[in-house]
Amino acid sequence: MAKYRLVLLRHGEGAWTKENRFCSWVDQKLSSDGIKEAQSCGKHLKALGFEFDLVFTSVLSRSIQTAWLILQEMGQEWVPIQSSWRLNERHYGALIGLNRAEMALNHGEEQVRMWRRSYDVTPPPISESHPYYAEIYNDRRYKCGDVPQENLPKAESLKDVLDRLLPYWNEKIVPELKSGKMILISAHGNSSRALLKHVEGISDEDIINVTLPTGVPILLELDENLHPLGPHQFLGDQEAIQAAIKKVEDQGKVKSAEK
Repeated sequence: MAKYRLVLLRHGEGAWTKENRFCSWVDQKLSSDGIKEAQSCGKHLKALGFEFDLVFTSVLSRSIQTAWLILQEMGQEWVPIQSSWRLNERHYGALIGLNRAEMALNHGEEQVRMWRRSYDVTPPPISESHPYYAEIYNDRRYKCGDVPQENLPKAESLKDVLDRLLPYWNEKIVPELKSGKMILISAHGNSSRALLKHVEGISDEDIINVTLPTGVPILLELDENLHPLGPHQFLGDQEAIQAAIKKVEDQGKVKSAEK
């Protein structure tokens, strides 16, 4: 029997996800499909009987908006939400705003796969001349964080994401888990992958094969030492979930008409 249970998910589809662009730290709202995904997620969690005591999100709107919609569908709008940049999506540096399929055409599918999925490969850093540099680094939400703005990352590998996420996990989330609270984490593809890697002990080599679809809740059941009692479980229609995973994986491939 699980001592602790935790639900983790990647936010619903964002506007740039639909356009197949590296969104990263650019603040985007959910697309119309993303709103439906979050609402569907909330309905499913309610049907399964989940009752949350606390929600953690990143400081990006698509993560927060997903949490709001889920709680609304569950009739649990009153549940407190805590937000931190440490749960943000991976910082894709100079790749931010670029189309993944076009990048695959120009740089090769394997290079794009390494940038997107590998553990310790870092993309080129963002520079001050980048079209989204000012939008990111002048954003007021990063003046309220726990590190000076000048120390925020300019590009990250998945390893870097885990390094900045772990203090928050250990100092903020774990104590709440151990106090008996049922927690929902509404995060991003890579912050969720980093957390799964840590909790489940996924190897540096195997993490490249872990792909998370948008808006699908993941259940983690843990023992008293926060070790998993089994592999993470995607909650929902398994056939539809596998199709959604393939859709995410295909984002970094050259479109058929271009091959």
